[in-house]
Amino acid sequence: MMMHEQIEEKLITAFHPRHMEVHDESHRHHVPEGAESHFRVVIVSDSFTDQRPLQRHRAVYGVLAEALAGSVHALALHTYTPTEWESASGNLAASPPCYGGKTSI
Repeated sequence: MMMHEQIEEKLITAFHPRHMEVHDESHRHHVPEGAESHFRVVIVSDSFTDQRPLQRHRAVYGVLAEALAGSVHALALHTYTPTEWESASGNLAASPPCYGGKTSI
């Protein structure tokens, strides 16, 4: 199973998201082709209600601890309650560029 599929499966099981996107951004970094090492996750869940962003991120990191201990180098998280997601209207910050990043080695 590919890493992005593992991430999706674990997050769906843990948070039952109303909306979720898992983007492999490894190609934007200086890594071997097919590395699956840099990800961006957008997740909207009722589970995040009454939680501060730090609590949400800790919860996600906890669920993904095993995956993060392996080949995953970076994980950009965008965590929302359904109300926050409606207010965001898709205005998400872009992932920062990689220092010295290339499309391939």
